[in-house]
Amino acid sequence: MPDRMPIPEIARRCRAVLDEVERAVVGKRAMLELLLLAILCDGHVLIDDLPGLAKTLTARSFARVTGLGFRRIQFTPDLMPSDVTGASIYNQQTSEFVFREGPVFANLLLADEINRAPAKTQSALLEAMQERQVTTEGTTRQLPRPFLVIATQNPIEYEGTYPLPEAQLDRFLVRLRVGYPSGDEEVAILKGRLERASDELELDPVVDAATLTAMQVGVEQVYVADTVTRYIVELVEATRTSTRLQVGASPRGSLALLKLSRARAALDGRDYVVPDDVKGSAVPTLAHRLILRPELWVQRLRAEAVVEECLATVPAPSAEDSAPASP
Repeated sequence: MPDRMPIPEIARRCRAVLDEVERAVVGKRAMLELLLLAILCDGHVLIDDLPGLAKTLTARSFARVTGLGFRRIQFTPDLMPSDVTGASIYNQQTSEFVFREGPVFANLLLADEINRAPAKTQSALLEAMQERQVTTEGTTRQLPRPFLVIATQNPIEYEGTYPLPEAQLDRFLVRLRVGYPSGDEEVAILKGRLERASDELELDPVVDAATLTAMQVGVEQVYVADTVTRYIVELVEATRTSTRLQVGASPRGSLALLKLSRARAALDGRDYVVPDDVKGSAVPTLAHRLILRPELWVQRLRAEAVVEECLATVPAPSAEDSAPASP
């Protein structure tokens, strides 16, 4: 079992990773924090936003700074499952079939425009995301650890796309949106491009795969009080009883919220979760797991608004009740 990193060291390493990534992705600290928290939880990320907002750059930057093996798949309608998982190739010299690994055999996989691939290809990726393994021709092969998927999709262009099934959406720990930079941030982006006289910005590795694994193990030492656990359950139950929703969050949503809350506490240098950790993690963790009632689609109601309503109506425990008892 990997060594367990102390919480203060996790917080320090996280700040170093974020500072380095922010050299490339300017002005998106909150989004970068959420993505790093998902990585600490060993969870997959869906970035759902417009073209040109640094979705691919963000994934590449994290792979570089964390020292993870990186592969990219551009999803298209003609993409086959074997293009993702790999296939057996006949070797004429040995007269045997040899398995050639596909791009899924990486630490960090960028699934670009994931909703452009048909269901059969999606199902091949689904096993990798959930089981961290690939089964081809009756043989199961384990993927390298850590294994993380960062997927992107364009929310405004639906021609020639295949909407992700709910079962696959539920496998993503969080769904993020990048958003446009502010005027000052965009000026900083342009000035940085002028100064380096190149499109590419070289980032330095801050941690490696072994260190990242130790950080993931270290998050498991974060204490969660019974009052906070109950608060998480009540939030998720509120989505199931909401009159605005056809389907609420599943227990997988509860577990995702628990994981992200613990990682957020570690990022802040705390060894216990407070209600604000849960509140800050609820929307990106739960919203993509909810299905609105059909009659509310025309009102342009967003699932994020329903989660915010639940946060406003479910009473939170006090921060004092969340800390571990003194020995």
